[in-house]
Formats: sequence, C-alpha cells, structure tokens
Amino acid sequence: MRRKSLISVLEELQSIGDLKCIDNEVDPNIEMASIHLKEFDRKGKAILFQNIKGCKYRACSNIFGSFDRSKKLFNSRIDDIKLLIDLRNQPQILLKEPFKFAKLLLKARFYLPKKVAFPNSFQEINISDLPQIKCWPNDGGAFITLPQVYTEDIDSPGVLNSNLGMYRIQISGNQYVKNKEIGLHYQLHRGIGVHQTKANKKGIPLKVSIFVGGHPAHSLAAVMPLPEGITELGVAGMLAGRRFRYSIKDGYTISSDADFVICGEVYSDNLKPEGPFGDHLGYYSLKHDFPVLNIHKVYAKKDAIWPFTVVGRPPQEDTQFGLLIHDILGKAIEKEIPGLKAVNAVDAAGVHPLLLAVGSERYTPYNPKDKP
Repeated sequence: MRRKSLISVLEELQSIGDLKCIDNEVDPNIEMASIHLKEFDRKGKAILFQNIKGCKYRACSNIFGSFDRSKKLFNSRIDDIKLLIDLRNQPQILLKEPFKFAKLLLKARFYLPKKVAFPNSFQEINISDLPQIKCWPNDGGAFITLPQVYTEDIDSPGVLNSNLGMYRIQISGNQYVKNKEIGLHYQLHRGIGVHQTKANKKGIPLKVSIFVGGHPAHSLAAVMPLPEGITELGVAGMLAGRRFRYSIKDGYTISSDADFVICGEVYSDNLKPEGPFGDHLGYYSLKHDFPVLNIHKVYAKKDAIWPFTVVGRPPQEDTQFGLLIHDILGKAIEKEIPGLKAVNAVDAAGVHPLLLAVGSERYTPYNPKDKP
C-alpha cells in the first residue's frame, strides 16, 4: 500500500474487505476495548468506530491485528529497511553487491524528513475533545496507547538527531489539571529520558510533541529499537514510501501527516501519580510518580481518526508489532553483538521484556574445572 494518510490506508483495507465499520454509538469507557478484543480473538478485521459517545472524532483499531495484514501495509518496503540496516552494519557490501543495493539508493530519498508549511487542515482543540478511551475497569483514566512521542537532543537539535518513541500517555484522571496536564510514563534510559536529563542539567524545560495517527509506518517506527545512527523519522519515511513531513510551530516540531498533535513542556520538578494501567502481562502496573506534560496546544485535522490498541495478556495486537520488529531487526541484533547466533522475543513475557539468545563465547575468562 502506497498511501500517505491513515484514512487512505483504511479506505484501501475497506476495498479489500478487511475493515469492519461500526456505525452504532459506542462508549469509550470499556466498550470500545471489549469490541476490539473480541475482533482480535477471532483473527478479524481492522475496525473503524464511526460514532463515539461524547466525541466528534472517529477511531480505529486492530490495523496490526494480523501479521499478514501488517506486512501488507508496507509490502516490499520492509525488505528495504533490512537492506538499509545491512548497509549500515557492513558498508563494504555496497561495493561487493552494487546491483542489489542500487534500488535501495534510489529509495533513500524517502529517508530524509521534509520540512513543509504548517498544515491549514489543523484545528486547535482541547485534550477533553479527544476520544477518552479507557480499556480496563481499574485504569486510572483514559490513555493514548499508540502515541509517537517526539523529542530532540538540546545539545544537537534537529530532526535527524531526534527520538520518536512509543511511551504511555495518560490524558485524564488522577491529579492532572483538565486540558492543561497529561502524564508521561517512561524510563530515564529511553531516548526521551536521555533528552530530559540533558534539559534538566541546563535548567530548561524539554519540549515534547506527541503525534497520533498518520501513516501506520510512523507508529511502527516509533516502537522499533533501531540501531545507533538510524533515525526513526527516516525509517518511517521509507516504510511509508513517503518522506516524513514536518513543520515548526511555536518552536515545536509538528508531524504534518499526523491526525492529532499534542505539544507541551516537561519540567524537571513536576511529577504526579500516573496509573494504574492494565499492562502487557495481564496485571495492572500500579500508580507511581512520573513526569507531567504541561500542555501548550493540541491540534487535530478536520477529518482526524484516532488509532488505538488494547494492551493486555498476550497475545494481543502488539504481538504483531513484535513479530514485525523481529522480522526486520532479528539479523541486525545478531550482527550488533559478537558471538550472537540467534534471538527470539518471547511474546508471553509481553514481547520486549524477555529475549532468548543463542550464542558462542569467543573468550572464556574462567573454567571452574581449572585448578589454580
């Protein structure tokens, strides 16, 4: 599929009979998640919710609900990313196999993000205008489950030195001031955490942009653990077959193809309780203090569609993310670590917490059978 927006991808899924449209009013509190879970369990279609209670926007889910559908979103462009990673790890193979990489070099133009004018289609809205989707009864509020969280390194600003990650976002509940604050859940060793630590040391707030929607390639790129030196925006562009388009507004980077954008600042001393949240292993992650995003502005396209997923005991839709990532990056991980022969992500552990590896030691420092 060579489409530039989420709606065009959904239209193509509909044209091949792989989209279920729900016209009846649905409640974002538990009901939407329940419908999603049932459709995923039956290995069903992607879902488009046309009429959400208390919200004028539509929502979709289960786009990545099957491995075959996920791969169809990107066709042969997954192979392009594999070649890109091979080239990054072994530049000399370009000379050895020039014809193999000739087409890749032609497609490399999609890797470079493209700056454009701020979209006229964006309208300023409030956090409370967004679909307030709550997936599990004891969740602390509504969460964004497919966010693309964008930050830059303040020492090396610019889109090519940015981080696009998928971190948990709580948009209602707890002690958050309505329409002015939301919660960010991430660990300090993540890309955004590294950027925040640098900002904290300089005593300045970290600017954060959260993108929701756009081409599904953007969501996949945000969740991928890419090798050093390869940017998520570049991979998003190559997977979509369209350069990642961005603009700058009030000092914030805006994804011009996103359906929704939330802009704000994180201050080092502003923490509030986030959670509970029904997590990957079928249990609730409990309430803990995490950074607060102070809202600057929220934008939405006129015909915006809100993508979401339901996190829970595996297998779930994010299992397909794991399969795709393993398909794309499995060989790259083996090349990154000397002696590593094979890896396998364990879905029952929530895909990413447990990785099994087969390897051989190149140096054994101590053999217990050796006598002193």
